[in-house]
Amino acid sequence: MFDSLQEKLTKTLRNVQGKGKLSERNMEDTLKEIRIALLESDVNYKVVKDFLEKVRQESIGQDVLNAVEPGQLLVKIVHDQIIELLGDEDNSLHFAEQGLTKIMIVGLQGTGKTTQAAKLAMHLKKQGRRPILVAADIIRPAAIEQLKVLGQQIDVEVYSEGTDVKVLDQVERAVAYAGKKGYDTVLIDTAGRLQIDEELMKELKDIKDLIGPEEILLTVDAMTGQDIVNVANAFNDLLAVTGLILTKFDGDSKGGAALSVKAVTGVPIKFTGVGEKISDLETFHPDRLAQRILGMGDVVSFVEKAQEEMDMKKAEETANRLMEGKFTMDDLLNSIEQSRKMGPLSSIMRMMPGMSDMANAINDADADDQLKRIKAIIQSMTPAEREDPSIMRSSHKRRIAKGSGTRVEDVNKLCNQYDKMKKLFKGLSSMKSMFKM
Repeated sequence: MFDSLQEKLTKTLRNVQGKGKLSERNMEDTLKEIRIALLESDVNYKVVKDFLEKVRQESIGQDVLNAVEPGQLLVKIVHDQIIELLGDEDNSLHFAEQGLTKIMIVGLQGTGKTTQAAKLAMHLKKQGRRPILVAADIIRPAAIEQLKVLGQQIDVEVYSEGTDVKVLDQVERAVAYAGKKGYDTVLIDTAGRLQIDEELMKELKDIKDLIGPEEILLTVDAMTGQDIVNVANAFNDLLAVTGLILTKFDGDSKGGAALSVKAVTGVPIKFTGVGEKISDLETFHPDRLAQRILGMGDVVSFVEKAQEEMDMKKAEETANRLMEGKFTMDDLLNSIEQSRKMGPLSSIMRMMPGMSDMANAINDADADDQLKRIKAIIQSMTPAEREDPSIMRSSHKRRIAKGSGTRVEDVNKLCNQYDKMKKLFKGLSSMKSMFKM
């Protein structure tokens, strides 16, 4: 998401960076290019108009045209306005000061509501809370079974009395049960429909009036474009929604609706679903997204993801071996396995400053296939060959190629790459020793 917008905005702003001075004319040309980029990315027309007016006013107020680095200052202004557009207030969940925190998960059918409820439960567990899930979608028996399966995967209890008991009775008893059992957070997976109707809204309103939830989170599919705004408005008018969970945030939609929804509805984005795994739920940070949209990368998210997904002890051991000049095929294999835990290569590279252009050129499927081939080749080696690949002869390489389903040329290519990497790390190790001296 946002790939097209990022490419256009960074190209436009790059054209003004480095200029000694900006004129009113090329300033307006720049704003026109930004306008086109936003509209083509499906950002709401009124939102675009207000956004550009604020950028224009800020630029005049900070005297961008006469600044020493006018291009850099303009980038900062655009960056700050994107953050304001996405919502620069506190987007975190609000918990009850005492007793149970009650969270309703609402949304249309097909937006991944049940899955997001489980993802949020796992997210809260990582924060040290004790959540319980409530299967309140009695319209779809499959939703109850799905939630039970997900609950087992993350070791979170799921409360359900089946489809024959009224929803309000189940929810009331579930809250009482949660209090007795010492849980601190109740996540209620409510029913959805294919479209908004009176019966659905009445049921959700009744649940809200019964339990008085601290949070009402609306799940919306980021791939549905401007319809996100319409759905959010409809739910918000009746329920006073406190936040959004944008699902399929890792998809290839234009992303403009995500930029529009907070400005139009006033409802902040609190979480984004970024993959199929149960752990693929991220807290939404407007400043980090603004940096990624402008091609600045997102090092903080990169580090957090690395800490969450990688075995940090193994990673540290590998890093120490590299800096000591000890680098084996096992170390390379370990590095590959660790990096694959973090997700597609292109998404990782987008978090790195200055790497967005290279990320756009990467085909994740091809990159993944290549990593699988490398892994297969290394795993076909003996322990001695992994420790010191230089002992391998032609007959060894033919055996490895056959065992890994690759060609001898692929084995040779990996060995050559390994030699280059080893020399590189050996050089870094020498520099480290020199600095110590």
